Amino acid sequence: MRPRVFPGPAVVLALVAVLAAACNQTEEIRADAIAGSTPVTFASADGVQLAGRLFGDPQQARTGVVFSHMLPADQSSWFDFAKRIADEGYLALTYDLRGYCPGGDAGCSTGEKDASAANTDLAAAVAFLRSKGAETIALVGASVGGTASLVVAAQEGDGVAAVITLSAPQTIDGLVAGPDVLAGIPAAKLFIAGNGDGTAAEAAQTFSEEAQTPPTRLEIVTSGDHGTALLEGNQAEIVRNLILAELAQYAPA
Repeated sequence: MRPRVFPGPAVVLALVAVLAAACNQTEEIRADAIAGSTPVTFASADGVQLAGRLFGDPQQARTGVVFSHMLPADQSSWFDFAKRIADEGYLALTYDLRGYCPGGDAGCSTGEKDASAANTDLAAAVAFLRSKGAETIALVGASVGGTASLVVAAQEGDGVAAVITLSAPQTIDGLVAGPDVLAGIPAAKLFIAGNGDGTAAEAAQTFSEEAQTPPTRLEIVTSGDHGTALLEGNQAEIVRNLILAELAQYAPA
């Protein structure tokens, strides 16, 4: 049997230094992302207090984008991209679904976690963004946030200019975006999913087939990443540029 070789103190210290640097870099990216943004709160139709963060200048931006997170993430998964959107001239809103309370700069929404109420929470976010001066609304959602975005886009009708989903399922914990929902969305639609992400690509394909009102676009990327992880993985720039281009065309800042 070969003797076990353990790393020396110098190697261990080097590894600790690398991990510490990566952690600090992540903290720096997050700190930079939320610089200039504002923590906000608003109430859902059934009285749940939701925590969010507003990016951009309400005095100048007239197009608002609502970002809905996936499970079990929270609004902070959108911070970096929300800042990029705000830098393009949009008013961007991230928020925590009910029951999600990460704390700190990621906020704390009250209530119990309930994916079936995600559309109710998103509708409140849309109303809040309109109260801040947004005249044109676009919805961007990851996983359950994408499913909720489709449901609300159908409910809002012409009140939503574009809806973009990342890895959205057709149904999750009682929230359903079926054929009737897709048929009722007049907004521009972009469905994005990774070909290695379980049934996500199949769901995106079904959405594109069930959507009866153009324009509709389907983008299946070569990735196993799910939801907002697509913004950080091997297809990150492709996915980010797809979203930016869709917004620029159908919901310009």
